[in-house]
Amino acid sequence: MKVKLEYGRVGLEADIPDNGKVRTLACKDAPPLPDPHAALLEVLARPNGTAPLFELAQGKKDACIVICDITRPVPNEMILRPTLELLEAAGIPRDKITILNATGLHRPNHGQELIEMVGQYIVDHYRIENHFGENRDEHVHLGESPNGVPIWIDRRYVEADLKITVGLIEPHFMAGFSGGRKLICPGIAHIDTIRAWHSPRFLEHENATMGCLVDNPVHFENTAIARTAGCDFIINVVIDAHRRPLRLVAGDMIAAFEEGVEFVRSVVVDTMDEPADIVVTSSAGYPLDTTFYQSVKAMVAAAKVVKKGGTIIVAASLTEGIGSPPFTSLFSQYENLDDFMTAILDPDCFTMDQWQLEELAKAARQAKIVMVSDGIPAKQLSQMFVEPAKSVEAAIEDAIAEHGAEASIAVIPKGPYVLAQLA
Repeated sequence: MKVKLEYGRVGLEADIPDNGKVRTLACKDAPPLPDPHAALLEVLARPNGTAPLFELAQGKKDACIVICDITRPVPNEMILRPTLELLEAAGIPRDKITILNATGLHRPNHGQELIEMVGQYIVDHYRIENHFGENRDEHVHLGESPNGVPIWIDRRYVEADLKITVGLIEPHFMAGFSGGRKLICPGIAHIDTIRAWHSPRFLEHENATMGCLVDNPVHFENTAIARTAGCDFIINVVIDAHRRPLRLVAGDMIAAFEEGVEFVRSVVVDTMDEPADIVVTSSAGYPLDTTFYQSVKAMVAAAKVVKKGGTIIVAASLTEGIGSPPFTSLFSQYENLDDFMTAILDPDCFTMDQWQLEELAKAARQAKIVMVSDGIPAKQLSQMFVEPAKSVEAAIEDAIAEHGAEASIAVIPKGPYVLAQLA
């Protein structure tokens, strides 16, 4: 059977042998909003848990709007244009509005990337600034979370009279779901905050996983951190595989987020009765599959539905390589994942982005991980605790040779955008 996996900007067709034990996992069909602009105006005027945004903006001297960076396909231009017009109509001068790019510890976005993110008009007419998570002077210390995480948040946001965040709600492999509080932590948090929040102390908890909010310490901590920093209004969107808006929610950081999560669950959850011997998946295509760092999310998502000792096959373009220099350095520091895990359990041992390799280690405990990519040479991939394959078909052939002709196969073309679960 032919399937098209999300891969880069154009996709990747793969031939999956149909032995009668192939199951495709996908999001449910949901109609896109017929008029996203009208839907946005509606939630801005009738938000969940707060006064209308226009009322909140009246009398405010300035505003900071936090947006997701290039790794999240948020329809920012559609959301920002009416929002910015509303703020100005409420009396906030244009030169007192800052759009803050929530990079977390990712690289900054400039030039063409900003145009792609927010549109030419906004780039030309509004102040857009990147968050730099390693610059201590650009952050304000707000104390500690209930579990002792130091809270350092971007000064431009903390000192703003009106605080707004714009995000995307989708399954997240550590925090349960993205959106809401995540724009603040890790989005505009200092490395000291992110380091503690992303530590094994929280990540090794069994509930620190995709689709889980209940008793998830990662979700609990960043919600507490975001509450401390304050947030007057959120605007979050749910999109389909074609990046079209399915739902818009706005208002209180918690109430609107939970409303959005409820809708997301109704769309993205797909289940199977038993785990598969082989899972074929993608890293969800551009922009989420540009680095090996981001592709780890696909591995973690697939691990939920693969048998212990099974095989996960991930297709990702990896056009920008491995990831940050610190993340890349981890692969030369440790001979195997066991050595890595032993090292990071020591609180004094820290390398930025180590949490992503920790998540890879979680998936690798469950199954063998095979990567198919044009972006990184096979020799280099083989040094990154995964096995390279020249094609999806070749990877499946090898996996069937290992697991037998009757091996069950699960296919997840949209990768981590699907919340794959066992029934």
